[in-house]
Amino acid sequence: MSIPARDQERADALRELLHHHAHQYYVLDAPEIPDAEYDKLFRELQALEEKYPALLTPGSPTQRVGGKTLEGFAKVRHKVPMLSIRTETDIEATGARNFDGRVRRELGLKEGDPPIEYVAELKFDGLAISLRYEQGVLVQAATRGDGEIGEDVTQNIRTVGQVPLRLRGAPPVLEVRGEVYMRRDDFERLNEQQREKIARGAKNEKTFVNPRNAAAGAVRQLDPAIARQRPLSFYAYGWGEIEGGPAFETHHEVLQALKGWSFPVSERTVLAQGAEELVAYHQAVGRERDGLPFDIDGVVYKVNSLALQKKLGFVTREPRWAVAHKFPAQEQMTTVESIDVYVGRTGKLTPVARLQPVFVGGVTVTNATLHNEDEVHRKDVRVGDTVIVRRAGDVIPEVVAVVPARRAPGAKAFVMPATCPVCGSAAVREEGEADHRCTGGLFCSAQRKHAILHFAQRRALDIEGLGEKLVDQMVDAGVIRTLPDLYRLGLANLVALDRMGDKSAQNVLAALEKSKATTLPRFLYGLGIRHVGESTARDLARHFGKLDGVMDAGVEQLLQVPDVGPIVAESVHAFFQQPHNREVIEQLRACGVHWEEEGEPAVQAPKPLSGKTVVLTGTLPTLSRDEAKELLEAAGAKVAGSVSKKTDYVVAGAEAGSKLDKARELGVAVLDEDGLRQLLAG
Repeated sequence: MSIPARDQERADALRELLHHHAHQYYVLDAPEIPDAEYDKLFRELQALEEKYPALLTPGSPTQRVGGKTLEGFAKVRHKVPMLSIRTETDIEATGARNFDGRVRRELGLKEGDPPIEYVAELKFDGLAISLRYEQGVLVQAATRGDGEIGEDVTQNIRTVGQVPLRLRGAPPVLEVRGEVYMRRDDFERLNEQQREKIARGAKNEKTFVNPRNAAAGAVRQLDPAIARQRPLSFYAYGWGEIEGGPAFETHHEVLQALKGWSFPVSERTVLAQGAEELVAYHQAVGRERDGLPFDIDGVVYKVNSLALQKKLGFVTREPRWAVAHKFPAQEQMTTVESIDVYVGRTGKLTPVARLQPVFVGGVTVTNATLHNEDEVHRKDVRVGDTVIVRRAGDVIPEVVAVVPARRAPGAKAFVMPATCPVCGSAAVREEGEADHRCTGGLFCSAQRKHAILHFAQRRALDIEGLGEKLVDQMVDAGVIRTLPDLYRLGLANLVALDRMGDKSAQNVLAALEKSKATTLPRFLYGLGIRHVGESTARDLARHFGKLDGVMDAGVEQLLQVPDVGPIVAESVHAFFQQPHNREVIEQLRACGVHWEEEGEPAVQAPKPLSGKTVVLTGTLPTLSRDEAKELLEAAGAKVAGSVSKKTDYVVAGAEAGSKLDKARELGVAVLDEDGLRQLLAG
């Protein structure tokens, strides 16, 4: 059969591409594309070679198991080849049924014959390793390499704590096959360490794309001291050469023997009878996948009987008695169409990559978070870039890495906008913070629900009945857009909402009317100024006496307020510099929200508990925790949350816990409610 020129050219191009990416993956440990993309190219070449056998050459990537050895490591010829196994990419139950059907046909079984027993196990996403033991001592560890020849990585593997260096009761010669991998928590810690090194200016350091990449890089370090610093783990799942050992009849027996010889074997390896139990295993592991402490990309089915394995044999370089059944790829490649900035309910600005739709992790992904400006610059993501996107379970999709080789000339670096893309208020990044935030908290529609709920809470304006569900309804229906709209509500607006009768609506209106009479500290706290809690709001009110004094204060004046530092002062000043926020405040006043103001702040007489620190714990007989706190703060005390040597008094009620124990240990004075009242009266 003649080969069309375009198919010949495509096959040549695919071979070049696959050789290149195999070199990047296996030799340099610097993959440029996700596994799913490589698999797709590989299958395309396989299909062409099956269609046109003349295209098949000994040097084709389809005739190799892995990659070439890395210069610098000694070569190891495997006594028993480390072959790859066939992959089922069908993510549904048919993958298991197809495999079972092929096995039964090869064995000549008919409908009604007993089911075949299989071993079902996890397909770890790590680096395949062969461990050779002679007289119970580890003498050699080698990578898979091309299946025939691997690399001697004995010194590095000796640093893996889960790999036994000596065995008891093992055969004179035992070659164990397994997977070196990195746990997800260890991977995160490693990357955090790498980021710290980079931040300190270390050269030639990088973060790792995924745990598999990090594990492979560790195993194939020429310096074992570096490998020792990488947290690696190991699972055994097979064997190669065995001399002088017991006679085994099943694969499962060998796994149990490996466990007895001190090798870690996955507890999630099970025996399965027939196709339907394989299907159930695949589905169960799929549900657990995202909760596992390590990455897997599928499960593996193996005929349990070693006699049947021998009878089934091999096709090309793959065993007929085993198959890998993959899950949906958690990493895929796509293109960044734009980078937009999303404004969250608390005003945080988050860059989001808008992607060319791609199927990854079982769903079609169109957006991926870029977290913050530093993260965008660290990964150097630009509009038009080809990127690797990862999604695992319900985790928000993220851009893992850029493929620099595919970047278009002239692609511009991302710049965070200076103003909020929703309301136009200034966007600021506080010193020491990674995030930018919108300063138009009272005006910004993205923060509307959060601002209203905060304003209405018990410790602020205390608007009874104005909970999350009602606020959601009113905002979604367009009944309220800013805080002053609350005080413009009529009965008709409320009754029109779902599950809101006349009586409930009248109660809400009455609560709104009641809330108009408040205090300056409550009002300041209710504005939701970043870093301004109840205590700071109270300090601001006491210091300035009037709202206008707070609004017009410069940073230097704000720093004169007790316990107000530079970050709080800058935040308060920035909030009141926004015209939108001032307009909302004036409208609230016009709607009747009021409080007593003290005029110009006078020099205050010393209070009885000024400079004292008090801790509250347990339940008091007649005072609530908030009431006791207000009384103490009115007397000048600072109410702290924990007991220390600087604590002056601990007020303890019923069921007081560890704080009372700590007070006794430190010799801090302990008071009951009567003692508290005497202290306040004194």
